[in-house]
Amino acid sequence: MAERLSAEARKATLKELKGWSEASGHEAIARTFTFKDFNEAFGFMARVALIAEKNDHHPEWRNVYKTVEVVLSTHDAGGVTAKDIALAKAMDAVAAQLGVA
Repeated sequence: MAERLSAEARKATLKELKGWSEASGHEAIARTFTFKDFNEAFGFMARVALIAEKNDHHPEWRNVYKTVEVVLSTHDAGGVTAKDIALAKAMDAVAAQLGVA
């Protein structure tokens, strides 16, 4: 099982992740990505799905038209772990390839 990050480590890591913040209501991190249209948003999700499946770590997400809302937490650990940070960084990289900062 992955080790849960302390509150201090989580806050320090969030400073390095542009656009990510603490999720309200539970120990998780969240970000909303906005793309130019539905096709781009869905393409982002498809690319991230392949990464998530390869790493056996899947996001909670919601897509409405050109917006993708993401919440990351490692349920087995009861909070944010290095797996969530790695997936957040991978999502940021995919978004950057699509021109979303």
